[in-house]
Amino acid sequence: MGVVGEVSKRILVGRKLRTSQGETLLRKRIALPVFASDALSSVAYAPDEIFIMLSLAGASAYVWSWWIGLAVALVMVVVVASYRQTIRAYPSGGGDYEVATVNLGARAGTTVASALIVDYMLTVAVSISSGSQYAAAALPALSGKEVFVAIAMVLLLTALNLRGVRQRGGVFALITYAFIAMMVAMCAFGFIQLLTGDLPEVASAGLHVENAEGWDEPLTTLALVVLLARAFSSGCVALTGVESISTGVPAFRRPKARNAGATLVLLALISITMLMSVIVLAQQMGLRYVDPHDVERLTRDGQAVPGDFAQNTVMAQIAKAIFDGFPAGFYAVVTVAGLILVLAANTAFQGFPALGSMLARDGYAPRALGSRGDRLAYSNGILFLAVGAIVLIVAFGAETTRLIQLYIVGVFVSFTLSQLGMVRHWTRELKRESVNLTRRRINISRGINMVGLVLTSLVLVVVLLTKFLAGAWITVLAMVVFYVLMRAIHRHYMQVAAELEAGDEDKLMPTRVHAVVLVSKLHKPTLRALAFAKATRPNLLEAITVSTDEAQTAALLEEWDQRNFDVPLKVLYSPYRELVRPVVEYASAIREANPRGVVAVYIPEYVVGHWWEQVLHNQTALRLKGRLLFTPGVMVISVPYQLQSSKRMMERDPWVAPGTRRGPDHQWRTRR
Repeated sequence: MGVVGEVSKRILVGRKLRTSQGETLLRKRIALPVFASDALSSVAYAPDEIFIMLSLAGASAYVWSWWIGLAVALVMVVVVASYRQTIRAYPSGGGDYEVATVNLGARAGTTVASALIVDYMLTVAVSISSGSQYAAAALPALSGKEVFVAIAMVLLLTALNLRGVRQRGGVFALITYAFIAMMVAMCAFGFIQLLTGDLPEVASAGLHVENAEGWDEPLTTLALVVLLARAFSSGCVALTGVESISTGVPAFRRPKARNAGATLVLLALISITMLMSVIVLAQQMGLRYVDPHDVERLTRDGQAVPGDFAQNTVMAQIAKAIFDGFPAGFYAVVTVAGLILVLAANTAFQGFPALGSMLARDGYAPRALGSRGDRLAYSNGILFLAVGAIVLIVAFGAETTRLIQLYIVGVFVSFTLSQLGMVRHWTRELKRESVNLTRRRINISRGINMVGLVLTSLVLVVVLLTKFLAGAWITVLAMVVFYVLMRAIHRHYMQVAAELEAGDEDKLMPTRVHAVVLVSKLHKPTLRALAFAKATRPNLLEAITVSTDEAQTAALLEEWDQRNFDVPLKVLYSPYRELVRPVVEYASAIREANPRGVVAVYIPEYVVGHWWEQVLHNQTALRLKGRLLFTPGVMVISVPYQLQSSKRMMERDPWVAPGTRRGPDHQWRTRR
């Protein structure tokens, strides 16, 4: 089983990498798809959410769609400009967490971390769920099976991330650039048709959208403002993933900060162009789009659409109409859209493990999140994120619209605190700098971050007001839970560190070592334990046995005397047939009699080669160790005895995959 497991692991994640090999540094053309696929892919679902919100007031409200798109684009420009300052000031890859912690304090940093944790999980869930919807649009047989498709996509992406950047960068680049090329081709062809007057209508153009309850025309000014605010907050999902480049700066080739900043600008240009193109084309092609749960609001000739009516995504409808008569074009668009949505989750798989390692380093997360796996990736963080995303997908049925209501809150919490931290950073730098030219550059950077702070704060307020009751309260609650957990973990680590801090009194030698060897029967493990205990030269050495059967105890004492051991054997009588309690009480009594001494308990144990053998042996030893470890002044020493099954397992060498060789820094190699 060990060999099979090791071979399977090697097939899944590849050969082990040495720490000295490090991670592969990325060129800009590879870094763009690796870190920016989330923001680029938002064009596949952000327009859908804008039209869904506007549809509450009927199709006439779609006239505001491109205004909403422009507002989202403006926010993106400001956020990108602000994060360019973050990249320049903090190229270490700490991102929002580092900025908030350094400039606003540990509590602000923990708040940002809790927001990012929730956001990363939602990024995976939203992107993968949207991707499963595109899969259903291309393959109707998958309709109704979106949850299973989404889970399969998460597992596949997890495996790719566990293998490391080197193996997945080329795949991501191919898919991302294919998506950009197909989007450019579709939009360019659509605008050419628009200019020539040949732009077709989408399949839903002949439908009528009934106003939602409470949104009957004419709308009051307040109702219109609320409607536009809701549409704007939903459209802001286009900004997710923008911050990922700031956390991935160390993965860029030199000059790291300049390359990361250039990639960020390129990301913004591409995202804004695609977002506005899709929104304008959708409006011009007569799109009618509502919440998937409100399909009954769509009518044709006064009759509600059938109950099994399939409402394809906005992009799928546009591609279907533009490439009418050329099915390959339609399938190419929905295929690459679905694939990039799967890869969009990679920004979270890049960002979360790095964040988890920083939190583990600072004592706010379990240390396991800071450990690198065989491929130098933070494997535990990747697996934790995958599990969290799958839980969300199952809980919300892989429905993008339901998940979107939870989205964005965490994004703009981290955006806002990060911008506030950057303003404080530049203010502090300004006090230290006396050169006028440098002060001018700092003032410009601070001004950009101040604009970013004001704008992201306003967006955060809008998002909270418009989405809180619609599901954002779940996100806020999750953030509070993660915040409390991280603070509790940090307190625990601090308390443990304080307890473990070495002092002068810890150098004192124990006045006496009383060694006790546990004996159940006279066999090789017992003799080995006795020999080892003697070799340590304790002040006092004795053997003890717990008597639960008088005949067996008498036989043991007789054999002990016959072998003429120079170690006394003491019998602990147990009238209730307990084995653990008498030993613990005896060791505690010795310790109480000599508080400055140490009681060393030697426990013989079998070493077996199969898991089922472990069930058959060592159960009493495990229980006893568990109790003795909580007894002050008692040291527990396991004395192993290897059975033949363990030796055979060692000969098979399950810890090294067949065909692999240890490097020169090891003293052994795989047996040939």
